[in-house]
Amino acid sequence: MEADAQGSDAQGSDAQGVRSVQRALDILGLLTEDRPTISVREIVDATGLAKTTVLRMLSTLEQSGLLWATTNGYMAGPGLWRWAHLVQRSWELPPDTQRSMRELAVRQRETVNVYVVRDVYRVCIAQQEGPQPLRHVVHVGDELPMWAGASAKILLRDASPAVLDRIARSSPYGPKHVKRLREWIDEAAVKGYAQSHGEREEGLSAVAAPIVGGSGRVIAALGLSGPTIRFTETRVAEFAADLMRMARQMSERGFTHPFDAAG
Repeated sequence: MEADAQGSDAQGSDAQGVRSVQRALDILGLLTEDRPTISVREIVDATGLAKTTVLRMLSTLEQSGLLWATTNGYMAGPGLWRWAHLVQRSWELPPDTQRSMRELAVRQRETVNVYVVRDVYRVCIAQQEGPQPLRHVVHVGDELPMWAGASAKILLRDASPAVLDRIARSSPYGPKHVKRLREWIDEAAVKGYAQSHGEREEGLSAVAAPIVGGSGRVIAALGLSGPTIRFTETRVAEFAADLMRMARQMSERGFTHPFDAAG
């Protein structure tokens, strides 16, 4: 009985610890480019936590340097600089690859993105905006769903049935969407590229090609996106040829971190 009680206490402590970490992350997540400073009242309203709890967590985050108190509220703290520097070193693409992306955006006049998988989402890790006034913009770090989109069809090539089922269930179409996902994946594997038109957002189109790691697995997707009106059949063919050529070069150049962690 005593051992059971100790085990229960440990589990409760672990759960409390995880909950506290999640709450801290939720508070940090409220800071954005559009809202660089946030007040205690805004945090309470957004999280639903008691004010005393919020104040206690803010104090801890401030002591850790992750937040900085100002007269207008709390902003990102200097302690995040070390993490930001680490993230930049780990995820920033090589200079020659960035240059190639800029040249591709200028050449095809559409926005260039690189996506990788994070669970059931795709994360934008690099972007070069197209030069035209009307263009598609996804910020680096943004997460998009995997149930639609050209890049998703590429990234899901090696996905397990369990992952596809989870993605389908998270989609607006429910579990039955897994059949369509498999059709898209197979079609992209045969063609060597994928395309989408208005699947996630009306009026938005994209074309994507796979970046492959040393193991032969897809580790990232290189894509062009923009208004559907400009993604005609002829232009899609041009986009696909250019993307596949560049993606092949990127694959041959190799990614040593962190894209091909699976080996």
